[in-house]
Amino acid sequence: MQAHQAEDLDAAEQLYREVLELRVAQPDALHYLGVLCHQRGRSDEGVELIRTALQVTPQHPDAHNNMGNIHKECGRLREAEACYRKALGCGPQHHNALSNLAVVLEAQERPQEALEAYERLLRQAPRFAQGHYLLGLLLRNNAQGIEHIEQSVECFRAACALEPRFVQALEALSVSLYVLGRTDEAVQVYRDWLVREPDNPIPRHMLAACGGAEAPQRAGDAYVRDIFDRFADSFDEQLLQNLDYRAPQVLADALAQVLPPPAAALDVLDAGCGTGLCAPLLRPHARRLAGVDLSGGMVEKARQRGGYDALRVAELTAYLQEQPAAWDVVLSADTLVYFGELGPVLAAAHAALRPGGWLAFSLEAKEGDEDRVELTASGRYRHSRAHVMQALERSGFRDIRIAGDSLRKEFGQPVRSWVVLACRDGDAGPATRAWTA
Repeated sequence: MQAHQAEDLDAAEQLYREVLELRVAQPDALHYLGVLCHQRGRSDEGVELIRTALQVTPQHPDAHNNMGNIHKECGRLREAEACYRKALGCGPQHHNALSNLAVVLEAQERPQEALEAYERLLRQAPRFAQGHYLLGLLLRNNAQGIEHIEQSVECFRAACALEPRFVQALEALSVSLYVLGRTDEAVQVYRDWLVREPDNPIPRHMLAACGGAEAPQRAGDAYVRDIFDRFADSFDEQLLQNLDYRAPQVLADALAQVLPPPAAALDVLDAGCGTGLCAPLLRPHARRLAGVDLSGGMVEKARQRGGYDALRVAELTAYLQEQPAAWDVVLSADTLVYFGELGPVLAAAHAALRPGGWLAFSLEAKEGDEDRVELTASGRYRHSRAHVMQALERSGFRDIRIAGDSLRKEFGQPVRSWVVLACRDGDAGPATRAWTA
């Protein structure tokens, strides 16, 4: 267990198996080896190991809870719910199981039941900061009016009071204040945070996002790395289940209109791969599928999910500049929202594509006809259609297609987005030749 907690998974797995050689049905070794197998992308094996452990100790709430976590992270929400309810049957005060139950109820679009679960949790554990934070997210994600945003502020304040260094709660608090028009209070949250942690890139970037400092041309590497390393464990859950995140599927559908039928013939780059949500959608087209992301935590999740031939931790523009004419397709799902000025990264993508290759990406939309970019309170940039078109044209792309859509929710409302396709100029490359053939 010490090796496991230190993330030395090779040593931990070997030691768990040695225990099981000495005592075949040792329940703790079965349970924690099951958790480890899931961490290494062998989720089905993990479920069977924990199931075996529960045959020996059927009233073990931690094992039921961890079985639920595996089901939840694999998208099996009903099975996860059943496991959390079993954990609570064994241990009614199991705060993590109750918190997890509320999360999967919300993900199944049962917000009233989720609300009741969070209220029960906070009656049992009023000093559980994570519970206050998650209740705030529930209220904000499902907001039906301004009062729900105001209630989320109180939840986030409670979480921050209990854990002053709770990064996600501090950021959520300021964003809710900004949305309510309480800009001075939002700015003060980040200024106070910077006084405590002057070298922390998160409050520095978010202070600019709230208008308290000049906006940078793009989000800094340290900010992006820190945010997504912290977010890696809950990324899929928050985006797919709570925010109706659709970017991977929508971009894959858009590419399907211009690519040949899937034949595993193309070299494909998932640029800003995150946890690997795009991998199963791109794999049928790919002879070689690579992923790159600035966050090591995200890349590790993508490695566990599988599907890639290569993964690398790197800054996107620099990585593309190292890959001249290497790719038939470059896809970037909600990564360029952290770039203000798009010119440098689009020029790098153009150079990394082979002639006739396709770039597909998504952005948050800035309305209006002018060439405009703005940094929003979320920490992400919005781009006008004119800015996107001009940046692509200056980079040398042709056959540019920009469609409006909604790829996620925020504060219970759809976020207006752009879905963009563009072809590298020059003679037809492998992707186009395969299509015409």
